[in-house]
Amino acid sequence: MADTQQVDAKDAAKDGRKAARLAKQISAFAKEHGGAESQVAYIGERGARIVLVGEDGGWGDLVAPSVALAEQAVEKAGITAHESFDGEFAAKVRTGPYEWTRMAGIQVGGPKNG
Repeated sequence: MADTQQVDAKDAAKDGRKAARLAKQISAFAKEHGGAESQVAYIGERGARIVLVGEDGGWGDLVAPSVALAEQAVEKAGITAHESFDGEFAAKVRTGPYEWTRMAGIQVGGPKNG
């Protein structure tokens, strides 16, 4: 039983370090964009995606090994977390020419992707 407790303690410490690293990245993003908000989404075995939207409309994302760890990182960073990516939150995202050509370029007459 003592071995199990040591493994659990090591895993918890490892998760704490991962959450701290993610929180540092989230905080850096928020600082660069005048503040930020987030939404955590489960992406299967890969873990969870942390979508970040800055006050200036800039956006980015990070991947965490689990939803719990992603939520812990967002909480440590001290930014607002949304339940879903819709409404006013989604409207804050500002896309540029790159996104338009990559996401819809072919459909709207832009250059082909790839």
